[in-house]
Amino acid sequence: MNAFRFRRAAVAVAAAAALPLALTACGGDNSSSDAAADKAATSAPAMDKSTPAEDAGMTDGPFGPACASVPADGAGSFDGMAQDPVATAASNNPALSTLVTAVKTAGLVDTLNNAENITVFAPTNDAFAKIPKADLDKVLADKEMLTNILTYHVVGEKLTPKQLEKGTYDTLQKSTLTTAGSGEDYTVNDNSKVVCGNVPTANATVYIVDTVLMPK
Repeated sequence: MNAFRFRRAAVAVAAAAALPLALTACGGDNSSSDAAADKAATSAPAMDKSTPAEDAGMTDGPFGPACASVPADGAGSFDGMAQDPVATAASNNPALSTLVTAVKTAGLVDTLNNAENITVFAPTNDAFAKIPKADLDKVLADKEMLTNILTYHVVGEKLTPKQLEKGTYDTLQKSTLTTAGSGEDYTVNDNSKVVCGNVPTANATVYIVDTVLMPK
């Protein structure tokens, strides 16, 4: 009987001794898991509100003081113009109505709409208003002269603002124009200022200018 009690006491002591070891082992596993979780949380990349691509999109969008007058939505908005070929897109912008009339008179609507990857320097109504009315009427009445002037405003490639910083480009009129500037300040042929630039259409990039360009 005494031997039996002794064995029971020994078993109880062994169990008591083993319990802390088991708890220590469990605690070590939890500690490792917590450390791994902390490491994963530390190494996980932080989520920015904007990505580099989005930032680039913002800096590469339309710019210039006249852009403020472009409608926020509808066919004449930047999003709307981006869906249409350039002549159609211009027809939805009230500030380009004189240019659109000239393009229609010269029979260039299909030519511009069907062209691929072009740049159009688009004079505003105020740009055409700088030309004396008698001279403007004369140009509008002469299809060959009008075509000559309008095709001088078209370059056969899409130009980025970076390319406008300093460049000479061939036009569809078969002569060249020059560009210069930086940031959001650009001129064409030293006298025509870009007032709303880098406007996308379905087939062209448009730079709206404040003076009609005249071929040499």
